Amino acid sequence: MAQKQSKSSVLLDYVWMTIGCVIFCLAWEVFLIANHIASGGLAGICTVINFCTGIPVSYSYIILNVVLLGVGFLVMGKGFGFKTIYCIALTSVLFDIIPRMDFMQQIVANPILGDDDKVLYPIIGGLLEAVGISFIFKRGGSTGGTDVVALILNKFWPISPGKVYMSLDIFIIASVLLAPGMGLKDMVYGYIAMLSFTMFLDFLLLGSKATVQVLVFSKKYKEIADVMTGSLNRGVTALNAVGWYTQQESKVLLIMVRKTQLSVITRAIKDIDPNAFVSVSSASAVYGQGFDEMRTGLDRKKKKQEQE
Repeated sequence: MAQKQSKSSVLLDYVWMTIGCVIFCLAWEVFLIANHIASGGLAGICTVINFCTGIPVSYSYIILNVVLLGVGFLVMGKGFGFKTIYCIALTSVLFDIIPRMDFMQQIVANPILGDDDKVLYPIIGGLLEAVGISFIFKRGGSTGGTDVVALILNKFWPISPGKVYMSLDIFIIASVLLAPGMGLKDMVYGYIAMLSFTMFLDFLLLGSKATVQVLVFSKKYKEIADVMTGSLNRGVTALNAVGWYTQQESKVLLIMVRKTQLSVITRAIKDIDPNAFVSVSSASAVYGQGFDEMRTGLDRKKKKQEQE
């Protein structure tokens, strides 16, 4: 029974990765390439190499992907390597098939949004690209290129994939200016696509993990703390505080929760004390039991030394 579930789970992974690859390729072909917009990623690097040296994009794309796949295979494991090979092969086929379809010929001749709304193309293209990549990432795959770099860094350091993409793509898109026939306007469109993609990718991948810090100021702090630790199963820290105007000592409750749980927490506080003062602030990262694991390259080296 467990083996059947495992097979069905693997099959489901490949179904979602296939859907993600289709969305990813459509985003590029329909909204970016068809409108002569150069975005970032490994494809952008290979395009600049082609413009500057004449080396075909296919050659540099294959060589760089093989190198990155080798590193990803060693770091992330066999499952990562095979799934990534599948996604790279599928996207390569789709990039070859989609432009030949009749609907693409019509889109190239008659842009969906018209030439007056070209700024919308990189925005929509970046959003769809993020959707496709998120499907692939969540199932342990990758389309290669800078995807591999993002996954490797995110495995050991608390760096969001979107930030990795943004850092790399800033330089990749700027290098478009070195290519003949490309100007400042083309670079700006590339940056719009980059921002749209990276911001929405972080939202899709990390939105459910976003954490907030809640401070509760209430005379009924004992009742609130009991409900938080009891029925809501949340940890609470009571901090000593003094109201400077009244000079009365009290307790301020500190609660760390996922953003998706915030409405439940605030509703429970309001039911106990409608006059409670509640401060909510975003936490960039929270490590520990019930939240994220602290990851650093030093931890991995230490484990390796202990095994040896």
